[in-house]
Amino acid sequence: MPQQSAPQELAEIAPKLVEVTNNVLFADVWERPGLSPRDRSLVTVSVLSALYRSEQLGYHLGVALDNGLSVEELSEAITHLAFYAGWPNAMTAINQLKKITDERTTA
Repeated sequence: MPQQSAPQELAEIAPKLVEVTNNVLFADVWERPGLSPRDRSLVTVSVLSALYRSEQLGYHLGVALDNGLSVEELSEAITHLAFYAGWPNAMTAINQLKKITDERTTA
């Protein structure tokens, strides 16, 4: 996974949250050898989709693409999740995936 960090503007109001996000989540958990960054991205996108955490989902869909997941694989995972996590969750996730894909195509 590329070097990541919490938005620094959040450090003004939540310095400890930014610190643990950067030092524990991104510098430790995401770097552990038990799963590849690609697999971690698939897990993360699946959980964010299932729990309807759309604010972070768009960012992590982009990371998933950067970590080697294809649009087809992400689409298949989201389609599969529709039956376990709910149709609205899957539709929100697939709309975000389309938006990100469109942005990357035109960039």
